[in-house]
Amino acid sequence: MSLIKQLWLTIALVLLLAFSGTLYIGLTSFRLQLEQQAELRNRLNAEAVALAISQGNMTPDNVAQLLATQFDSGHYRRIALHDTQGNVVALHEGSKPSIEVPRWFVNLANIEAPAGHATVNDPLNRYSTLTLESQPGIAYQPLWLATFKLAGWFGMLCIVGLFLAAWVARSIRRPLRRLVKQAHEIGNRQFITTPEPRLREVRKVVNAMNHLSESLAEMLGRESERIDLLRKRLQHDSVSGVLNRKAFMSHLHNTLRRSDHRATGTLALVRLSRLGKINASLGQAETDRLLHELGQSLVQVGTLVGEGVAGRLNGSDFALLIPSSSDTKLIGEEIIQRLTTLEQAQQEATLTLPSALITYAQGDQPSALLASLDGALANAENSGHLVQLVAKGAQRLTLFNSHAEWRQALSQALDDGVYLGRYPVLDTQGQLLHLECPARLRLKGEWRPADIFMPWISRLGFEPLLDLAVARETLREINRHGMPLGINLSPASLREGRFMLDFRNLLQGNREAARQLWIEVPEAMLTHDLETLHSLGRELQLFGCRLGVEHVGREFRRITDLEGLGLSYIKIDATLVEGLHESLDQQTLLRGIATLCHSIGMIAIAEGVASQKEAEMIFKLGIKGVTGPGIRQLNRPSSQASSIE
Repeated sequence: MSLIKQLWLTIALVLLLAFSGTLYIGLTSFRLQLEQQAELRNRLNAEAVALAISQGNMTPDNVAQLLATQFDSGHYRRIALHDTQGNVVALHEGSKPSIEVPRWFVNLANIEAPAGHATVNDPLNRYSTLTLESQPGIAYQPLWLATFKLAGWFGMLCIVGLFLAAWVARSIRRPLRRLVKQAHEIGNRQFITTPEPRLREVRKVVNAMNHLSESLAEMLGRESERIDLLRKRLQHDSVSGVLNRKAFMSHLHNTLRRSDHRATGTLALVRLSRLGKINASLGQAETDRLLHELGQSLVQVGTLVGEGVAGRLNGSDFALLIPSSSDTKLIGEEIIQRLTTLEQAQQEATLTLPSALITYAQGDQPSALLASLDGALANAENSGHLVQLVAKGAQRLTLFNSHAEWRQALSQALDDGVYLGRYPVLDTQGQLLHLECPARLRLKGEWRPADIFMPWISRLGFEPLLDLAVARETLREINRHGMPLGINLSPASLREGRFMLDFRNLLQGNREAARQLWIEVPEAMLTHDLETLHSLGRELQLFGCRLGVEHVGREFRRITDLEGLGLSYIKIDATLVEGLHESLDQQTLLRGIATLCHSIGMIAIAEGVASQKEAEMIFKLGIKGVTGPGIRQLNRPSSQASSIE
């Protein structure tokens, strides 16, 4: 039984006992008072009649008339006159009067009015005593009215008391409910605090819970900072602050293997020429500051134009990878603008900052791209200090030649429907967590991967149409096969109110299937669309969907700092997984990420797993899921394997 129920039961028992005691005491007091009054009245009346008989020289007829008159004047049950021998010489008795009082009350009250006795001083010695008894029934009516009023007043007081008790119970229940909610939130790894109540005893418990929540949050914050520092030390160049060569090349390699819109974009190379002379002229400290400013300038270009990633390939060469954007003119102008600012700010040495750009697509080789950039960069370096050239990449298939053709083709393809790819995500036992389902569109008679059409989907603003079509087809597949499926939603779609309304209606009509739906958003939303991500999390919790963030790396610390996002899982970027066996620091980093994810109630999934050996190592580090080209080698039930393939 709950505390509040026990409190109410106690209050009810106390009020019942108080009412019963008050009623008993009041009823007993009123009854005794009425009986005493009746006894006194009977005695006085008997003495008055006896005195009248004693003082007058009355004949028996006169005495009988006097007794009859007295009997008729009051509510008497019996008047009896006795002679000196004790015999009744005159007797008047009346019947019981009707009483307008409940029978149970009469039985409960049971008023007994004692008879009044008086001695008759008759000179002739004819009479001895007079006995007079009043009707007790006349006393029930005032007793009933007095009892009824007492019960009414006590009932009103009970109502007031119950209202006060309800207020007290509510004042107790409110902080208790907040404590229960806080305990659940801590269990879900969301470390909230609650306001202190007025009740001293409950306030002590609330203070203890708040202290526990703050301590856990602080502990996880320190751990996330430690992991972030380890990641930066492992992946970043200590001088410039951008990715080191190994991390950048791994990122480039994994980007070129992707099958979504990030598989196409622009790669840029910038060189700080004659670095040795600059170092001799400015000194090491000033040269390091210059390299840092150059690296951060490229980071700014990447942030402004898209989800760009900057890296330092060697002492003087910096690279910038900008996925989903093939506009070399816009990117080149932004790079030149920042290089010009950097050159003008340096007064003590003349800087030569040539640059080169090239577009890339899925299937390109990193070595071929960098070789083309190196050639263009060498020509730019020989041509001037801020010369920029665009290198020619490999010849690629162009499906359509104009915006109008792409618009018509994509509109038709979306009307015809999408095809879903199948890429399994497995847990530590080789069981299926979900299937990643990238979209395919039928263009020119073939199902084309996302890297072919996604740049044009973005340019034409078709993201909401594509995402809605993918969500609709995914829910249809779940209803058909009952397997958990995962899809990606673009930030552009999530920011559009019409899409969210249609998407919500779609989930509402497929509530059972929605519980098997895994939804992923890009890591960039943690910094650029946090409010949108909060809204999405609240929506998906209503339908039981799972929300995750893909390609997590640079912004992992933000996930641990943000409460209430409703995230169920993250997918760790392949750049943190590649080469795991060769780096103890990398293993330590992944172990820390796995521990922290478990502490905040999320599943950590490693992307880009290349072999069974790598998957086994990842599982030993505490990561709960893997995906990538190597996981098909994992052991799993044959029925599940066939369904995945």
